[in-house]
Amino acid sequence: MNGIDTSKVFIIAEAGVNHNGSLDLAYKLIDVAKDAGADAVKFQTFIPEKTISKFADKANYQKETTDKNESQLKMIKKLALSFEDHKKLLEYCKNKNIKFLSSPFDLDSIDFLSELGLDTFKIPSGEIINLPYLKKIGSLNKKLIISTGMANLGEVESAIDILVKSGTKRANITILHCTTNYPCPYKEVNLKAMLTLKEAFKLPVGYSDHTLGIEVPIAAVALGAKIIEKHFTLDKKLPGPDHKASLEPAELKKMIKAIRNIEIALGDGIKKPNISEIEIMKVVRKSIVASKSIKKGEVFTKTNITVKRPGIGISPMRWDEVIGERANRDFKDDELI
Repeated sequence: MNGIDTSKVFIIAEAGVNHNGSLDLAYKLIDVAKDAGADAVKFQTFIPEKTISKFADKANYQKETTDKNESQLKMIKKLALSFEDHKKLLEYCKNKNIKFLSSPFDLDSIDFLSELGLDTFKIPSGEIINLPYLKKIGSLNKKLIISTGMANLGEVESAIDILVKSGTKRANITILHCTTNYPCPYKEVNLKAMLTLKEAFKLPVGYSDHTLGIEVPIAAVALGAKIIEKHFTLDKKLPGPDHKASLEPAELKKMIKAIRNIEIALGDGIKKPNISEIEIMKVVRKSIVASKSIKKGEVFTKTNITVKRPGIGISPMRWDEVIGERANRDFKDDELI
């Protein structure tokens, strides 16, 4: 599965660190993503000590969902998968025929994922201002999906410029609007900013969602999102920082089904009658009919003709042409002219 399928909305089921450091749990997450109909399942690749300082504090949402006295580094160490685990997950995804993706969070992890042969890289929101990171990942000339949580338009522009100057083809970049808050309240979604990104950079756009529901990703598709990313878990009650703001399996399946329905409903944009409407048109449109008995030779006037269903006779749009003409035969009341 090379690149991403641009003929439809590309749906990324974000497993992230919801495997809690367990390979078996990660396998189960892949099974759930495949069963739900996702195009890809995404993990996070990092070497904790090269990603997080021992002095780094946790985000408030992490304090609420994990031990608030535990450092961010200690928490993340428990959520890390080894490089060897990644190889096993990639092979498992191949066997399941679902695309394996991962976001690297440090330079060594970029190298590792490149060595794995990944053709598409996901840049997480936190790395959008990381110059050494952007230069390195840009030099690979891969398909890049870049999340823009916490960023303003200028920061997004700078990141794209660095990626392109480093060797990535501009056409290989897709930008995801995102709000980095777990969970994200609806008032902070600002979904119209996705359209701003599309207009500003003339690149494909998508949406990485952190709301509790499924409505916003569906709305994003209606607005033209080409990629949707959504966190999921086996159980929201599992210990860990991201489970609470993730979808459970049934919810993920419901979201993906709704997205597929919406993209079918969007159609080709040409305003024309559908095939199914042609027959209905005959029933619900109207024609010019006699409003009383009319003798041959009588003049059609506003008093002896009217407009009624069905729509298989002369269109009412030709009303002015009919008025003043003479009947070429006798017409009964309600008969089509």
